[in-house]
Amino acid sequence: MKEININTKFTAFESINDLPSDIQSLMNLAIETRKNAYAPYSKFRVGAAIELDNGKIVLGSNQENAAYPSGLCAERVAIFQAGAIYPNAKIVTLVITAASDTNPTLSPIPPCGSCRQSIAEYEFKQDTPIEIYFMGESGEVYKSNSIANLLPFSFDKKYL
Repeated sequence: MKEININTKFTAFESINDLPSDIQSLMNLAIETRKNAYAPYSKFRVGAAIELDNGKIVLGSNQENAAYPSGLCAERVAIFQAGAIYPNAKIVTLVITAASDTNPTLSPIPPCGSCRQSIAEYEFKQDTPIEIYFMGESGEVYKSNSIANLLPFSFDKKYL
């Protein structure tokens, strides 16, 4: 038997104001987009913004459906839209912000498992890491240099 240790590394920013100005602008777009979420069931609104290597910005907000799990998270809305509209562009940065209509979200909220797998697919496809920043409605912002920090032992095409 052997023990396997996995180390991950994140950068923590005290608030959105401590982010580099370009990331601050991207996060502000995600915050505005979060307001467009369709979340009548969970009351949990998420906004995402993606910067592509061609300079384009793609936005997404979560879209729920009474027939669970037919809805989509903000991250996947943005990623799939980027893939559909700009299939040859690489995702450079993904920012995510989440807020609840019923409870304050004051700590960074990472992407769910399905979103992590989708982010991983695009990171593998483009063969370059995607910077991921995530936050609640306010407070600290965490930065990961790659999905590998959020999804160690990821599943990809090499296993198929």
